[in-house]
Amino acid sequence: MKENFSNLNLRPPLFYNWEIGIRFELGVEWNREYYYENSQYLKGVYHRALTLFNSLHSAEEEILVVIDVNDFGDRKSYLQKGRLFSPYVYEKSVLYKIEHTVTPYIFPEDNEDGKYKTHRFILKCKTSDIKYISMLKAICHQDLGIKPSIFHSIYFLNIERKTIFNVYDDRGCDLLAASPESIRYLYNQFNDWILDYDRDEIDMVFK
Repeated sequence: MKENFSNLNLRPPLFYNWEIGIRFELGVEWNREYYYENSQYLKGVYHRALTLFNSLHSAEEEILVVIDVNDFGDRKSYLQKGRLFSPYVYEKSVLYKIEHTVTPYIFPEDNEDGKYKTHRFILKCKTSDIKYISMLKAICHQDLGIKPSIFHSIYFLNIERKTIFNVYDDRGCDLLAASPESIRYLYNQFNDWILDYDRDEIDMVFK
């Protein structure tokens, strides 16, 4: 990552931390009444998230799955690396590849006394090693009261394509790249899915 995304601050909101990227809208025509499993709203969210993911990652490509767990001193049970990944891998042997680092809280402006920390777990694997469909759905559930859900920030780094993919919740997802050309096909193919709020900034990158 340091080679392709030098000086990138890997934290939300990801789109605003790098000059080359696209912010896609996942949830369309939001309504609180749609907050139930298999609603038409959620089916649309799943469709967009999975379509974008599959367009970025082939089964045999090597990826890094990065999970950030913010530690405020009250969530120790979440710091077991196997527990984080185990529901979302096909073979448990893959879990031995997980790397764990601890850094000061990724939002230093909210950590003046230095007590908070961020635990970063990194799994290097192939796309086919992970149950990414259920993982992405769980990420989308985080604010909807639907289980299973994942509240941590998760980033998918494609080593060969030099991209970073992050679904932040049911509203949308961010895609970063080392160069515009590597994701221009997604800009063209899914242009209608781009979040209008950031469209002018995105268009400047690709036009």
